[in-house]
Amino acid sequence: MIPQEIFQKVKKIEIITRKLVRDLFAGEYHSIFKGRGMEFSEVREYSIGDDIRMIDWNVTARMGSPYIKKFSEERELTVMLLIDMSASSRFGTRNQLKSEITAEISALLAFSAIKNNDKVGMIIFTDQIEKYIPPKKGRSHILRLIREILYFKPCHTKTDINVTLEYLNRVTKRKSIVFLISDLHSPDFTRSISITNKKHDLIVITLVDPREKILPSCGFVVLEDSETGEDLYIDSSHPLLQNTFQGMNENYSNQRSKFFQSIRCDEVIITTEQSYVNPLISFFRMREKRYR
Repeated sequence: MIPQEIFQKVKKIEIITRKLVRDLFAGEYHSIFKGRGMEFSEVREYSIGDDIRMIDWNVTARMGSPYIKKFSEERELTVMLLIDMSASSRFGTRNQLKSEITAEISALLAFSAIKNNDKVGMIIFTDQIEKYIPPKKGRSHILRLIREILYFKPCHTKTDINVTLEYLNRVTKRKSIVFLISDLHSPDFTRSISITNKKHDLIVITLVDPREKILPSCGFVVLEDSETGEDLYIDSSHPLLQNTFQGMNENYSNQRSKFFQSIRCDEVIITTEQSYVNPLISFFRMREKRYR
């Protein structure tokens, strides 16, 4: 039985994100994510001024007068949300946990998609595939996705992005818009990201908490790795340790950004200390300028 508080959270997220879609994101989404091209619609009689290259000669021969082919844009797309539900997703030292932010971002993207008549599916993963929900349309389907993110209890705690990307590429044959929402605390994923980015329109949304970048000065403390359960005893006030910790995180972030740039894969960085709205708007507008 899903607790009542989860339904209340889902309702709150729906109200917030649908307003954002209506006011800010619907037009942006439509303009940057195009359909798969043009598909055949019908044939009609030739009229003066029509492009003669569109004449359907088979129909013309049968009917005894010229007919042309009509095409329309194949607008419908499939959006796949890849949701990291490892133990580190339940971390957050500011207003929200990463998992709560993930639910809101997912709702925003999903409501934008169904407003444009696109289908939305979801893969919840840790270092295993925890749940696959096939793409569908409709408000009730989107609300189900939000409930799953808020209430789902994964069986595993670690993260392996390679697992979900390999699974995605097996179950999704046609090119899709793929949002990978994770803190990217995973074994090396460069090869699987590169492969998926060629097959699909992949956007990585990286979630970051300030405490993961800078070590606070608290004296001797015990740190527990949320994914492995291992304890580490450290002197958090030691300047060398603080500088090393910050330097390692900055280096990893810089190397990751360079990698995404090298394969032309978009990355949106969201922090738990700021609203996700502005980074997403900036991303949408950047994409719009690129493909204008």
